[in-house]
Amino acid sequence: MATLIKLVRGKHIVEFDTGKFDNWCVFLTRENQYRYAPKDLEYYALLKALARTHGHEKIYNDFLALYECTGSNIDAAVSEQITTLANTYTTDAEEADTWFTIIYGNMVAEENKPRAMLKKKIKRLAMHLLLIEDTAPQDVVNFCKGKSWRELQHIMQEKGLLALLFIIGYEEFKYLTPFGWN
Repeated sequence: MATLIKLVRGKHIVEFDTGKFDNWCVFLTRENQYRYAPKDLEYYALLKALARTHGHEKIYNDFLALYECTGSNIDAAVSEQITTLANTYTTDAEEADTWFTIIYGNMVAEENKPRAMLKKKIKRLAMHLLLIEDTAPQDVVNFCKGKSWRELQHIMQEKGLLALLFIIGYEEFKYLTPFGWN
């Protein structure tokens, strides 16, 4: 049975349902179109295109804001945060809302996969490669193939992607990004 992640702008349904491997497959049904499961390559390519218009730093920092709020359950506050962030993309707001919701759903899915050792961190590595190192979407998709989770964790440590959260009180936090503290 499908579980709604978000109804984007009253038009597009993003939901979990049973896929080839588990019950955590993210599906998109655009208004008046067929439902399908977007592949990593598709949403990385679309986020890369948004970065060309709005800047790699903006996309990456907005992703980090969502990343830190992502847990193992869908949170209505995070969905609202996605819409708020997406509204800053002006004419691309609907696309930003859709694709950030999809990557959010994929991070929640990663958090729920019992055998996934790196959980949502794997998406952070992918977004770092895509936006900071300017890696092509196809190369990002293929980057992890054939690598153990320990090897990927070591790569993330070398890139400074682990334990970068700096807590300031209970509700305010900052991230160390390649562009400085966010």
